[in-house]
Amino acid sequence: MLEGVKSIGAGAATIALAGATIGIGNVLSSLIHSVVQNPSLAKQSFGYAILGFALIEAIVLFAPMMAFLISFIFRSHKKS
Repeated sequence: MLEGVKSIGAGAATIALAGATIGIGNVLSSLIHSVVQNPSLAKQSFGYAILGFALIEAIVLFAPMMAFLISFIFRSHKKS
């Protein structure tokens, strides 16, 4: 039973990767729209886009780490 719950937990942790992919797409899409509307603020908008990209990328790195922790580190302690 514990192995099944661990698999569900690891799968749920990897779902964050799909959300992060959508988030990265939104950040870059917003950057393109803002540069098209106001080219004079392109440099400042690019800085904000890189900050947003970095924050989303942190989620992308933490999600597989949690999945691996759930799968391999947390082991069941069976009583002998």
